[in-house]
Amino acid sequence: MKERGPLIYVVDDDASVRRAVSLLLRAHGYSVESFPCAEDFLSFKHPKVPSCLVLDIKLPDIDGLALQEAMTARQLSIPIVFITGHGDVPMSVKGMKAGAVDFLQKPFTAKKLLEAVTIAVSKNKIQNKESAEIAALRRRLKTLTPRELEVFRLVAQGMLSKQIAYKRGTSLQTIKVHRGRVMQKMQAKTVTELIHFAQKTGVTPPKS
Repeated sequence: MKERGPLIYVVDDDASVRRAVSLLLRAHGYSVESFPCAEDFLSFKHPKVPSCLVLDIKLPDIDGLALQEAMTARQLSIPIVFITGHGDVPMSVKGMKAGAVDFLQKPFTAKKLLEAVTIAVSKNKIQNKESAEIAALRRRLKTLTPRELEVFRLVAQGMLSKQIAYKRGTSLQTIKVHRGRVMQKMQAKTVTELIHFAQKTGVTPPKS
């Protein structure tokens, strides 16, 4: 099955802007879905393909910054390129701090928009790869028994097998068996990799 190419969402209440941006993006090989308001975008079923959102700040229902917050709440990780004819510095700063890729003032050039979209799509490809890796790790995590999960947590905290055995009041050999099963089930080649997996799945908090 052929992998679907990047999909760009355009949300702007100005039909002429939606049409112009959509034509430009399609001319450069992107698939495009456009919406006149935030609610239509949120109700759309977003496929798992590299994407980005070209988003107007001023919308008839909820504004672009509120949509950005709603996407975060829904764990909808699509990088945003803000466009606006009414923007100001505080809005720009707030949007960028919340993770927007760029903030373009209308009228913007085709080059500026295409550059921003390219960066956003590249960012989303990395996000999607990371999400897929974490999902796979969590599936492996579910195969661990309660005892194996406990050993996993303790190993990830930096404890040696003999320390775990002492803490659990069990034999060193038993802990080594559990540890070996954890390594096998999590598909970790080294303890360092296992610790990395623990941080990614939330078994232990990431180092600050």
